[in-house]
Amino acid sequence: MEDEKKSYQQVMKATSLFGGVQVIRILVTVIRSKIMALLLGPEGVGISNLLTRPLQLITVATQLGLDKSAVKEISAHHKKGEEPQAYRMIAILKRLVWITALIGALFTVVFSGVLSWFTFDSYEYTYTFMWLGLAVVFNQLAMSNLAILQGLRKLAFLAKANIYGAIAGLIVTIPLYYYLKLDGILPAIVMTSGFVFLFAYFFAKQTIKTHASVTNKMVLSEGKPMIKLGLALSFSSIIGLIVAYLILVYIRAEGGKIEAGFYGAGIAILNNYVGLIFNAMSTDYYPRLAAVCDDIKAVVKTVFEQAFIALLLITPVVIVFIAFAPLFISLLYSDEFEPAVALVRWGILGMVFKAVSWSMGYVIIAKGDSKLFTKTAVFFNSILLALNILGYYFRGLEGIGMSLFAYFIIHYVGVRIITYYRYGFQMKPAFYPVFLICLLLCGAAFMATYIEAPLFKYGVLIGLIVISSLYSFRLLDTKIGFRSLVNTILKRKK
Repeated sequence: MEDEKKSYQQVMKATSLFGGVQVIRILVTVIRSKIMALLLGPEGVGISNLLTRPLQLITVATQLGLDKSAVKEISAHHKKGEEPQAYRMIAILKRLVWITALIGALFTVVFSGVLSWFTFDSYEYTYTFMWLGLAVVFNQLAMSNLAILQGLRKLAFLAKANIYGAIAGLIVTIPLYYYLKLDGILPAIVMTSGFVFLFAYFFAKQTIKTHASVTNKMVLSEGKPMIKLGLALSFSSIIGLIVAYLILVYIRAEGGKIEAGFYGAGIAILNNYVGLIFNAMSTDYYPRLAAVCDDIKAVVKTVFEQAFIALLLITPVVIVFIAFAPLFISLLYSDEFEPAVALVRWGILGMVFKAVSWSMGYVIIAKGDSKLFTKTAVFFNSILLALNILGYYFRGLEGIGMSLFAYFIIHYVGVRIITYYRYGFQMKPAFYPVFLICLLLCGAAFMATYIEAPLFKYGVLIGLIVISSLYSFRLLDTKIGFRSLVNTILKRKK
């Protein structure tokens, strides 16, 4: 029982640490988004999204997924106490990333005209995309250094690197938007990437105790497994980014840059603000799951704990965002972005399913099952693309939200079937009553938004927020011991 409590506390410790990091990063993003919305309007938000989407795509496509595969290799050696092997993998990673970074920059410059035409239906942004090649280099180098920190489990340094990079990026962004308006978007993107790299490099350098010497032959031979897994992970990530890019370009073509700005704002709320729980947990969850991937009982236990906490943490958040979506969008952006409300409410409802499928889906990655991971990525992202296009065609931005809700359900069912038949994975029966109650609470909140009487509507919504919060706290307290933890802290203060 005590071991189980410690295990849950480990999940919460990592979540609170990186939840705090994500909160700070989100505050930075909120300020930047608010400034962009006020100074540049929906068009500026749309242009920024239309530049960052292909930047992310090129970064991931040319990095070969080394940031993910390196974490698996480094963490495996580090957990076993094989420090020389871990540092050799770090040296191999560094050599490989410099190559992939330069290839990414060259690709961006060579195809800058094509990227400009496809993204904006114009060659006006050709030189803009050329300069984005520098951001590609910064992004890849930053991600490799963050992978080193994650693989060596230097979570405090990893948190600091993320926080300092985000704050520094904000400091340079504000004057650029204020003085240069739309022309400040490009330098803001490049300089933000540069600061993230500088802090990631600084903290990684503090962590690495010894420097392994590797030859080109060693890089190719010993780095082959990392490259192989990385290629599969990269391909899968690329599929996801391509789909996101195509959807954004489709909305820009059908509705213009302003409509793309509304879409970008809605997706940012779902991915950045609500999705902070997933981002916070993934930092510790992936290395922990990868370390026990050969023991199915340990895998079931790890996934159950992760899904249990993810679900209980996200349920009150989902209800709060459903209830006050118009207020959040107004605060985070401006009243001009009100068309994104329907997208957010439908999309966020699906996050309850994502909390579970996200936890189970990591089993495929931890197992290193690259072929299956690739096939599932193509399959699910094809469904997402089709649903989003159909949703927008028939119902506009609200249709996008409805299609996201449908997709999260399909993804949950699909991942559950795949992991069961492939690995014999089955969630503990104790999980499903909790899952059902959380679904009912979120569904009730969504239905309550259609009540016409404002006083009654918000009375019901606030009541559901209180009930879900108390329910989550009670269950988490039984697993983690919040009350005893608080009492211990109070006694120490006394």
